[in-house]
Amino acid sequence: MAQKWSLTGALRGMFVRETITEDTWDDLETALITADFGPDITESLIDDLRADVERYRTEDPKDLQRMLRERLEERFAQYDPTLNLKERPAVILVVGVNGVGKTTTIGKFAKFLTGHGQSVIVGAADTFRAAAVEQLATWAERGGADIIRPEREGQDPASVAFQTVDAAKERGIAMCLIDTAGRLQTKGGLMDELGKIRRVVEKQAPVSEVLLVLDATTGQNGVSQAEAFIQHAGVTGLVITKLDGSAKGGFILAVQERTGIPIKLIGQGEGINDMTGFTPHVFVQQLVG
Repeated sequence: MAQKWSLTGALRGMFVRETITEDTWDDLETALITADFGPDITESLIDDLRADVERYRTEDPKDLQRMLRERLEERFAQYDPTLNLKERPAVILVVGVNGVGKTTTIGKFAKFLTGHGQSVIVGAADTFRAAAVEQLATWAERGGADIIRPEREGQDPASVAFQTVDAAKERGIAMCLIDTAGRLQTKGGLMDELGKIRRVVEKQAPVSEVLLVLDATTGQNGVSQAEAFIQHAGVTGLVITKLDGSAKGGFILAVQERTGIPIKLIGQGEGINDMTGFTPHVFVQQLVG
């Protein structure tokens, strides 16, 4: 079976050469584009790196590797990946189009939080799909979280969200994750629904985070699909799912710079434990080597 392409592997071969040549620059440009950095970021990185190489009068590819690492960390450092979960309960709305892995993300995030000693309750406020509630219940259980289900099919999502926050306060639960619909008949209807959920929740507790789930495999198309959420849902952080190591690692920087919203969590596998907080320094080390 052919080995999967990775940016780390491509760069490894590039940086062990004896000297920096025009082929090095061509290969670096191709590698960055293939890793989904996008043409604009790739061009600006190459321009900056050429200037660095000229300034320091180096021809050593190892210096270029270090400079690439520094340039990437500098760009990532413009965004704060810290989750704001100080409130009790900390209410987190999870939004995104259907099919991006929203349900599994909630289960993995619940596991991430319980693994850090937090109690978690999940609200199944995507009441338009009966299957969504059952899937969420399964993943919440795997994540060690309680769940509040709709009392009847088609129940008002805002009332489920209200019941979830109410239960969190009553039971002294620290973290409250609320699933929301990914699709209604119109985008306007969907955004109105999210607005209503938020207003109802805020009568009981502030909303700590609104996390938008994006699928790394859809790249920039996924961002376009999510524009309505970014414009209208008060998104505070991004969760990237299906991130296949360094093959699509550039998407992380591209999506932050395009949206102006920080990445806060990344999912890199199918298992319940495959979610981590986003740490730029660690991520760049994995990406560049």
